[in-house]
Amino acid sequence: MSEKKTIRIVKKGEKIRPVVKAKTSTARETARDMVGTVTNWVTEFQKRRREETTNALRILSKTPSGSQA
Repeated sequence: MSEKKTIRIVKKGEKIRPVVKAKTSTARETARDMVGTVTNWVTEFQKRRREETTNALRILSKTPSGSQA
């Protein structure tokens, strides 16, 4: 019985609010999230560039050049 217990008085009509613990993340978890976000951005950027390059090459291959016209 070394623990001190607190007594909370609840009045009529008063609702007891549940205790919600705040999410605490360590610096390592935060850094991991940031790295993941940036990695996703870079991957999306590279994918978009590849698609644009592919489309540009497709368009250039379809259009006749000056010597072929």
